[in-house]
Amino acid sequence: MTRSRLHTALAVYGCLLGCDSIAAEMKDPELKALIEKVGYDEGMPVVTDPGIIKPLDFIHEVIDQRFPNPFMPDTPQRIAMDTSQKVGIRYGETIKSYVQRPDLDVTSLTYIPLVIAGWIRYLLAVNDEGHPFECSGDPMLASLQEQLSGVKLGDPDSVNGKLNGILSNPGIFGSDLVELGLGEKIEGMVRELLAGPGAVRATLKKHLGH
Repeated sequence: MTRSRLHTALAVYGCLLGCDSIAAEMKDPELKALIEKVGYDEGMPVVTDPGIIKPLDFIHEVIDQRFPNPFMPDTPQRIAMDTSQKVGIRYGETIKSYVQRPDLDVTSLTYIPLVIAGWIRYLLAVNDEGHPFECSGDPMLASLQEQLSGVKLGDPDSVNGKLNGILSNPGIFGSDLVELGLGEKIEGMVRELLAGPGAVRATLKKHLGH
């Protein structure tokens, strides 16, 4: 699931930042750093070794060889399809693993919540320059966008009370993220992403220390 998890992160942020290929995204310092943080820092502690290829070797190959390969064309727009059906497997299972491990603290997660916040920002169908775009097909798109009705770029307070229905839905994430203590963190990130044009890039830089 490591590759899929990183793909989704690139998909939602790639659409917001106007990227048209995964290979091109790998030349973007913030986007590459984001998937490194998601993969190495937050995913690796709970990855099960399948015994065929070491997880660390696999993620290294994905980030440094597969994704940057221009001869394996893929677009963030295609990968963003059906994201509501994927986030539970790609991030929800990792979150569950953190909850189950007494030596790990689920509220310490930063980059997986940042991807989830990015997905919510993506659902507004407005890119980082403030221009509308068409979200990729998703069976829950209309319902999710209805729950976000009234949320708009340039008005972070417009998100007040709008996210709990999504974040607490175990049908999406496999658990209640609000109950687990991640809701406030994700809402705070969404607020940052809504500050105005350029806020997506600024938010990535802030959380990645760039």
